[in-house]
Amino acid sequence: MDGLKIKGMSCQHCVSSVQDALEKLSGLSQIVVHLDAGEAQFKNSGVDREIIRNAIKGIGFDPGE
Repeated sequence: MDGLKIKGMSCQHCVSSVQDALEKLSGLSQIVVHLDAGEAQFKNSGVDREIIRNAIKGIGFDPGE
């Protein structure tokens, strides 16, 4: 599983927004977003990390490395 820190999530609505954004990316599966840890975990089948980061930025959150 790959992971990505996400800054700015404060509620379950934030979690749902991140989950939805990541589910739209073909090549990601088994997506789990953890509010308390401030991160998303997923299985990546070849999606460029920058595309994932841009999807997170596009909904108003700050992706980590």
